[in-house]
Amino acid sequence: MSNLILKTNPKVEVVFANYPSFVRDKMQHLRKLIIETAEETEEITVLEETLKWGEPSYITKNGSTLRIDWKEKSPNQYAMYFQCTSRLVDTFRLIFDHKFQYEGKRAIVFQLNQKIPEVELKECIKAALIYHKVKSLITLGI
Repeated sequence: MSNLILKTNPKVEVVFANYPSFVRDKMQHLRKLIIETAEETEEITVLEETLKWGEPSYITKNGSTLRIDWKEKSPNQYAMYFQCTSRLVDTFRLIFDHKFQYEGKRAIVFQLNQKIPEVELKECIKAALIYHKVKSLITLGI
């Protein structure tokens, strides 16, 4: 493991605490995967956990902002959001095809009863967290 510095805005914990119980563990699991991936990526020394649009968001010096959330209007799913102006989701779709369900160019969507393909998801997370270093590569280093 690295010497990752995690800077957490205390308001993030409040958002996690306010998720309904049936989705809270799933959201915490996505958070854990993001932090683990940052720890395993030597290019990342600082990970900032904050809120953007009221959603838990993860920012690195050379990355593209990554957000996670569950929305009441779609109670049976939760998602990981990427900047829609990036090539991230299009590249994930190209590489991982049917491993994930996508929402346009902005998200990977998970069903509550779905087992997440963690190895592949961590590749997506890593690409987002170091996006500005890999955006010139055809498959973003995946």
